[in-house]
Amino acid sequence: MKTTQHAVAASGLRKQYGEVRAVDGVDLVIGRGEVVALLGPNGAGKSTTVDMLLGLTRPGAGEITLFGLPPGQAVREGLVGVMLQEAALLDDVTVRETVALIASLHRTSLPVEEALRRAGVEGLASRRSARLSGGEKQRVRFALALASDPDLLVLDEPTSAMDVGSRRDFWRSMHAFTTTGRTVLFATHYLEEAEAYADRVVLMSGGRIVADGPVAEVMAQATGRTVRARVPGAGLEELRRLPGVAEARLRGDRAELQCSDADAVVRELLTVFPAARDIEVVAPGLEEAFLRLTAEAAR
Repeated sequence: MKTTQHAVAASGLRKQYGEVRAVDGVDLVIGRGEVVALLGPNGAGKSTTVDMLLGLTRPGAGEITLFGLPPGQAVREGLVGVMLQEAALLDDVTVRETVALIASLHRTSLPVEEALRRAGVEGLASRRSARLSGGEKQRVRFALALASDPDLLVLDEPTSAMDVGSRRDFWRSMHAFTTTGRTVLFATHYLEEAEAYADRVVLMSGGRIVADGPVAEVMAQATGRTVRARVPGAGLEELRRLPGVAEARLRGDRAELQCSDADAVVRELLTVFPAARDIEVVAPGLEEAFLRLTAEAAR
């Protein structure tokens, strides 16, 4: 295991395709043992950034090291395990044979049975890949990523096609992996997974990083609160005219008000609509922060 304190160190990354700036000046440092979620809308530059980190694409500008090594060398030495969403499996080969094949390509590797156990697919070991469901194939790809006993796991939409139970089991396995001081970088569209399992969120938009920090810190960057209440007899336009309300939605008598000063809005709401009840004030979750911050970056 390399002694550098950084699993990933990238500075000034740029990549352009014709007139499109896919990645436009990304600086990213990930320490050992961190679990980092890479988020962003389609076209934000996530996939291109991951490809450059793995040595699959050469940066137009900038520098990258993984554990102090060039990406290609780190991958060849088995320090990096990769789980891609669409990686093909050999249809007529069993799961155990597939994992054994990948393990044999590395100078050091996990015992095959250990990789199967950690990925939760030991019960599928004798099944051919053609007979696996989409979620089962994802779990086998996880076993393949673990085969080299890597220090860094890079995962692209890791729980795609998994059912609820499989997703829970996957993250339980992932949590066990990270308790050994390993590092995980995962890209996902399941924002609730990022909120629940990541130590840190890196949010990209337009080829740039627009937010980077602990989940709670990123959510706090999306300023404002949501006031929810039952407001009998209220009209939508009346709610929108309340001082401090930036946006209002009304369904039946259930109102949802976006505002910057929730206390002032609640006081005004009770003054104008004294029958209002079931009032709650909610801070923005990761999904709301994601939408607000990417919209601000686009503007």
